[in-house]
Amino acid sequence: MGSRPPTYDAEPTALPAADPDDMGDPVPDTVLDGARYGTCTLRAASVRGDSARYRGEPRRDALLTARFGTGERALILVALATGVRTARVAHRAAAEACRWIGRAVGRSHARLVDDIRAARRGDLKSGLHRLTDRSLGRLRAAAAEQGLDPDTYAATLRCLLLPADPECRTRVFFGVGPGGLFRLRDGEWQDIEPEVTEAGGEPVAGFGSPPHDIPGGDRLTMDLNIPTPPSPYEPSPGPPREPFRFRASVARPGDTLLMCGTGLADPLRGEEELRAHLADRWSRPEPPGLAAFLADTQVRVKGYADDRTAVAVWEA
Repeated sequence: MGSRPPTYDAEPTALPAADPDDMGDPVPDTVLDGARYGTCTLRAASVRGDSARYRGEPRRDALLTARFGTGERALILVALATGVRTARVAHRAAAEACRWIGRAVGRSHARLVDDIRAARRGDLKSGLHRLTDRSLGRLRAAAAEQGLDPDTYAATLRCLLLPADPECRTRVFFGVGPGGLFRLRDGEWQDIEPEVTEAGGEPVAGFGSPPHDIPGGDRLTMDLNIPTPPSPYEPSPGPPREPFRFRASVARPGDTLLMCGTGLADPLRGEEELRAHLADRWSRPEPPGLAAFLADTQVRVKGYADDRTAVAVWEA
């Protein structure tokens, strides 16, 4: 789309360089996933940008989809992280950020399900804020352990929590860093990216809060099993440099919720033709299959060549 064709080829050109001593490092050009739980259908894709494909650079975006628990008590997490553009290890930082947040959410999923069902917005916001701080703090600690600059071994992080209970239509977004959160309702796009906030809510157990037996204590309790540093020489996780973002909303039948990184958010905000195309594609009676969703995600626009990662949820 646009006045003329994009600069780069539409298909991958060069593979990233591989390290024979670290063969777990290569990142695939594209990842694709999907599921159906309760009233929602999930589609998720992450694609290496045209520029990285041409230059033989790895995809800097990381995508994690995970289910914790079973039946109506299950919780689905989708996490999207993006490494620093100029960093050689950007893909590693993004993948590690996804792993840490996945570990944290998984350990606390039962309490999260309870708070989502009970609409405890304040508890969710404060608890997820601290959970995110700790996860990104571990990333900075890992940078120190490896002798890397913590400003380059860093990542933005954006997450969706989707309860499997068909009676619960609450969808929770949280994270740190730029990107996009959109809702397609009645064929029209709504930009619902939350405003950034400072830390809010009461302390959360497991993050320096009062013990469980204190009256009126917070109901969202999370424990990442991260020990206190044993000596003053070991770095302690600090707060993220970007403000925290949070939104909990109730979906309506027929809605499509889209969470994405800047690689798709920027052209979606800047190109009316792309918004109209995706609105038409994603307003049809049935959600697209995996291959169709991948094709939609890869619609090319002149001037936008970054990685594209998109997570979409269709409400029955």
